[in-house]
This record gives sequence, C-alpha cells and structure tokens, in this order.
Amino acid sequence: MRSIRWTPLAAGALLVVASCAPPGGEIEPEIPERAEPAVSDTHSFSRPHEIAVSHLELDLTVDFDRRQLSGTAVLEWVNKSGAERLYLDARGLDINQVRSLDDGSELNFQLGEEVPFLGQELSVALPEGTRAIEIAYSTRPDAEALQWLEPVQTAGGRHPFLFTQSQAILARTWVPCQDTPGVRFTYGATVRVPAELMALMSAENPTGRSADGVYRFEMRQRIPSYLLALAVGDLEFRSLGPRSGVYAEPSLVERAAWEFAEVEQMMAATEKLYGPYRWERYDLLVLPPSFPFGGMENPRLTFATPTILAGDRSLVALVAHELAHSWSGNLVTNATWNDFWLNEGFTSYIENRIMEEIKGPEYAAMLRVLSHQDLRREIEDLGPYSTDTHLFLDLAGRNPDDGMTAVPYDKGAALLRLLEETLGRERWDAFLLDYFDTHAFQSMDTARFVAFLEESFGDAPQPVGVHAWVYGPGIPENLPIPESETLEAVERQIASWRRGAPARDLAIGAWTTHEWLHFLRSLPKEVDAAGMSELDHAFRLSESGNAEILCAWLTEAVRKGYRPAYPALERFLTSVGRRKFLKPLYTELAKTAEGLAWARKVYAEARPGYHAISTGTIDEILGWREPAEGS
Repeated sequence: MRSIRWTPLAAGALLVVASCAPPGGEIEPEIPERAEPAVSDTHSFSRPHEIAVSHLELDLTVDFDRRQLSGTAVLEWVNKSGAERLYLDARGLDINQVRSLDDGSELNFQLGEEVPFLGQELSVALPEGTRAIEIAYSTRPDAEALQWLEPVQTAGGRHPFLFTQSQAILARTWVPCQDTPGVRFTYGATVRVPAELMALMSAENPTGRSADGVYRFEMRQRIPSYLLALAVGDLEFRSLGPRSGVYAEPSLVERAAWEFAEVEQMMAATEKLYGPYRWERYDLLVLPPSFPFGGMENPRLTFATPTILAGDRSLVALVAHELAHSWSGNLVTNATWNDFWLNEGFTSYIENRIMEEIKGPEYAAMLRVLSHQDLRREIEDLGPYSTDTHLFLDLAGRNPDDGMTAVPYDKGAALLRLLEETLGRERWDAFLLDYFDTHAFQSMDTARFVAFLEESFGDAPQPVGVHAWVYGPGIPENLPIPESETLEAVERQIASWRRGAPARDLAIGAWTTHEWLHFLRSLPKEVDAAGMSELDHAFRLSESGNAEILCAWLTEAVRKGYRPAYPALERFLTSVGRRKFLKPLYTELAKTAEGLAWARKVYAEARPGYHAISTGTIDEILGWREPAEGS
C-alpha cells in the first residue's frame, strides 16, 4: 500500500459547504477476504450482514426455442452470525428444488410476495453446519436480463443471439443470488449451447468454438452480481495485443478489431496512472444493435454497442470509459445504487484522463465541454432543486435505473476534476492510486469515501465544498467551466452561417464527431426547416453513418419540424436500441400531439427489438400500453 496521508484530521471532521446555484497486472487467484461495512441496500432482500455468498457455481443449458436458461446454481457462503436462513433475490424464476450439498437432503425454501421491480425474497432454511446448497431452477421467456434475438436481428442473419444485462438489479432474473453490489463472490460456470454457437461470460473465455457446444468458465476475482454476464451467438475472435482482443459476429469482427486497435495503449496509460490492471485480460464483445447501453463493463469482457464502430476511431472514448471501470466500479464498487456516482463519476473522470494520455489535452478538453453541456441539459430537465441532481441519491422505493442520468457521470467527474485542480494533479493522482489499492475488491459507500478524502488531505479540499457537491442539488457555483479552442472554432463557423454565409462554404475541414456534435448542439433556436434543409443538403446529415452525429441531427430535426429527416428517423428508431439515443428522440417527439402519434406508431414496430431497459424508459415517455390481445 502506498502511504500518502497529509495532515490527518480527527474523525468526524467536515468539509466546508460551498454555495450552490440553486443553493442546496495480474493477481493471485485467491483474494483475501476483507471486512466490509454493513450498508443497507434497499434494492435487495438479501442479508449479507448475516450470511454473505462467497462463491457461485452455475450449470446452465441455453434453449433458444423455449427462450429459457435451465440448470443449477450452487452457492457457498460465509455465515457471519450463525444464521439459520439464507436470504436471496429472485425475480420471475421457477425454483424447482433446493438441496444441501453436505448430505444431499432437500431443503425447505420460501418465495415471498412479489414486489414491483424487486421481485421476490427467496429464503432457504439451513440445518446446522450447512456449507453449500444447490438450487435447481429455470428462467422465463420474459426475464428482463435476457435479450433473445432472432437471426434477422443479428448482423449475420443466420443464427439467434442471446445476451444478458444484469445491471442494476436484473441478475436476479436469471440467477438466484444476493443481488446487491455490496456482496462480492467468485464464480464458475458450465454452459451448454447449440454446437454452431459460441458462449462467452464475464470470466476466462475461449477464443475458438467448442465442438460440442459445452463451455467452461472461471472468474477467480470476486465480483458483485451486476457484473455477471453471458452472451451466446455466432462469434469470432481477433487479438488486439498480448492482453486484449475483440469478439464480434463474422461480418463485423475485422471492423471492430481496427476500431479498437488502441486498447493496449489505453491499458498502459491507465496502469501508469492508477496501478496494475488486475483482471488478467481485457476483451470486448460487439453486440447486436438492440443492446441498451453504449457499453457494459463486465470484467474481462466489456459488452459494446455496434454504434461506436464509426470507422474513424472517433468514438473510442466509450472503450476508455469501460476500461476505466476495471478500477472504478469493478475493483472498488459502489456499495448501493444510491452511491452510483462512485462508479460512474470516477470512471468518467478517468476516461478523460486516458483520452488525454492517448489523444492529447485538446482532445480531452473537447470531451469535457460536451460533458458539461450534457450535465446542464440534464439538470434543466430534472429541475435544479430535484434530489436526483444530488450525487448521493435517494432511490428507496424506486427502480435504481432512475439514477442513471448524466448527474452521477458528469457532475461526479466535474467534482473530481475540481479536486484535482485544487489539490494539484500529482497529489490527486497519488490519492487515487492509494484509494484503488487500499479498497481493491471491496465495496465503497459515499460517507466512507468522504471520510477517506478527509483523512488523506486534511483541510486542503475545504474550498471545494465537497458536502455541497455530494449532498446538495443543482450545479455548484464553483463548477469548472471547460474550454476548447477547437470547439470555439466551430462556434465561429456557426456565427458565419448566421451572418448569411452559405452552409456549403463553411470551413468544416475534417471535423471530428465531437466538432459535429458541438455544431449541432449550438444551432440557434431560430433556425427553421429551411435552414435545416440547407444544412442537410450541404452535409448530408440525414445520411450520416455515425450514430452520435445522426442522433444529434435527428433530435434537432424533430425540434425544428424538419420533416424530410423523418424517413431517416424511422430507420434509426427501428434499427438501434441504445437508450442514450432513443430517449431524447422519443422525448422530443412526445412534446406535440402529432409527434406523439407518429412516435407510437413507429414504437409499435420497433419495441420488440428493444431491450427491457430501453422499453421501460420509452414506455413511460410515450404513455405506452400494450395493445389488448385481438385488438
């Protein structure tokens, strides 16, 4: 451990509150157990302060015809209190039998009342001395973590595809477990799939197909349940370097390997800053377009959307983000979903530091400007006094997905940037290095982080007003305002166009994705459909193959009533399932009666291809109700 303690404070010291506006490497397989605080998680029925699961062993068969996983889950644990019952989370699981692995006897179990989005409490009676149990179970076709895709929904069009999305609390829909980020465990799995397909997990993976369709996986580092992941499809592997590679469908794998060629460089840059990579390998899997997120940081196997295959490596900051999670999130994990900013704020900050190392300070500055814009737009949408604009959230009684806004990402990263500027980069980097080393493979809650910061730096961070940032609403007055010379040049082109210069004469040169995003976000409110038409004819924006640019353009097209873009909008909505893109488009459409009617018509066609995480968001935006059977 690296010691970097400066001017320790007495326990319980507080940081000064600033005013707000509005106010308010490889590792050994065996990892030693560490004492972790008992933090209450309102999103789990489990009681890890009594019994904490330490190892999971899965034996599953994947049935595409029935859209079902079936088999067994073996659980081992540490009984901290001599408890006589084990409490687990389950949602929509058919539990067939629970038996003791000590003597083979069948054990009594109970499923509690169904609770919206939480599922059911699964409790198992434990005779004295029971050390492990086996649960025989199966999933249901509508399990929200599981996305079953028909061949037509894949790039190849010949084979079906399955992928999971366990974050935030969907692991319980495909595995009976203690579904809380406050519990970490190792796992192994045997997975049986059709012989023509390959299975992958967030674990040690094969690089070639098994002849009999049986795959064996091991994850020797302890992870929380939301990082359990499985994918099955027609996949091929390409190496990116000695510790990295990419999996994708055959028609995409070469494009993906080219796009992600900088991964090893990113790994080296992050290790230089924050210590060794502790997960042995870093591979990526490019999923079909229905994947609801840009990426998911499943350890050893990041799941990634195909929308980042821009053909110019301009969107690889997303890869840097998911790689950064190997330190912030996967290594040191938010203890509850109220502490989500400890995962995403840290990761967004580190992502920017990686991109600065790889692409230079000006490139990183462009990304910070766009992040700043995202945060201000989110605060405006949520309302400046909303508790959802706090970094430490209150999600009791709500779906934790409600907390997945720009606030934990961008406000969190801005706080860390401000601390860096206040304390000095050298001291701040040393602190983060120590933070990850000291708390490796542990869960972290907000109060403990603030205490660790106080212990490490003494009075030095007082001008920042950490408590106001963490526990207060809105945007603090000392929010860093990023600047980018490159984006200022873009603004000059917008000003030139507003003064009457033809769009075709603008000096766009070889603008990057980030310059185009800034251009589109900065379009004056008074631009009408005629102005949009001029831009479209000059730059063919409705035909863009870059999903980020196209989404930004289509959002503006809806706002400004530019109907010629609607065929492209319909194609986009029916072919892409990434929630980041869907949410602003459907939100804009829903602002008028005509737009809402059009959106519902398109959504009826598109919805079966979206993941449940995306449909949950869009259903609410559109006031969607499933049509009655036979109507």
